[in-house]
Amino acid sequence: MSENLFRKEVASIKPYIPGKSVDELKKELGIEDIEKLASNENPLGPSPKAVEEIKKELDSIHIYPDPNCTKLKDGLCKRYNLKHENIVVGNGGEELLKIIAQTFINEGDEAIMANPTFGKYASEVLFMGGVAHQIELKDYKHDFEKFVEKINDKTKLIYVCNPNNPTGNIMTKDDVDYLVKNTPENVVLVFDEAYYEYAIKNDKYPDSLEILRNRPNTIILRTFSKVAGIASVRVGYLLTSSEITSAMNKMKMVFHVNRLAQAAGIGALGDPAHIDKTVKLNYECMSMMEKYFEENNMEYIKSNANFVFVNVGLDSKLVFEELLKKGIIVRPGYLWNCKDWLRVSTGTKDQIQKFIDALQEVLEDNKIHA
Repeated sequence: MSENLFRKEVASIKPYIPGKSVDELKKELGIEDIEKLASNENPLGPSPKAVEEIKKELDSIHIYPDPNCTKLKDGLCKRYNLKHENIVVGNGGEELLKIIAQTFINEGDEAIMANPTFGKYASEVLFMGGVAHQIELKDYKHDFEKFVEKINDKTKLIYVCNPNNPTGNIMTKDDVDYLVKNTPENVVLVFDEAYYEYAIKNDKYPDSLEILRNRPNTIILRTFSKVAGIASVRVGYLLTSSEITSAMNKMKMVFHVNRLAQAAGIGALGDPAHIDKTVKLNYECMSMMEKYFEENNMEYIKSNANFVFVNVGLDSKLVFEELLKKGIIVRPGYLWNCKDWLRVSTGTKDQIQKFIDALQEVLEDNKIHA
């Protein structure tokens, strides 16, 4: 088949590698008892109110969904004291990241982001023929000084994953203030806050809405997938200026957020108790892992997300495969060129204890922590 058949950017894109599914692992290894701690999902399941709202819509799935997501936007406007023209709802955060790149990036335009961070920033920019400057982390954090040095007249977008994925740590208010003050107004700052509800427990976490109020070329990305536990229906949203919203709405598909997803989002907005319960469990499980890491002298990065990044002192591909055999799914650090690191999602307390026990067995078998 001729290489000229495909858009030339296709060759430069590295496909996103999702975590193994439970069903996939059961089939591969013949294991029934499996704990998935790889995809930052909510161990408590979906918001009960989201499920209730979905059930109400089941008899209407033959009717196209509201293309404007009106009721869901009503709820978001009430929560954030914004207007409909400040909100774009999407088929999960991934679609919104695609629309952002489609809206702003011409061939040769540049974007700046950290490395490692969420891979879809770079891939979407590259697919539009743009240049993705991936700046290495400094002390495991975004190196905003290097970001600022890289800005030029071709720079369109700066992505800040906060908390960062896969490291889990935050850029503080002081960090972000520095970036805002040193970024030209015509450059769009994209704050990906997929783990916002966990991060705000840290009093140093920045108020991105305040930045938006004073800086129209700002985009804040949030989601219902994580803390609300409705990842499979795919619904996320972004908050921005009316000018950016107007441009982005031209790029989205007409019926891009399905009826059940919109209903689930509405239900999740009305269920703060589920969010509180989820966040509480998250930090309890995080404490369990941190205690184990510290007792075994393992380096880890203090997280304000629902996962932790830890150096286990052994090739992550080997550890990943050995944990799979024990029915534990995590994300190996080699995917981000972090050879000895694992990213582990928080789960229930029982799941975390199973992970700790399994990891200890793997390390002992390899005579790392005898």
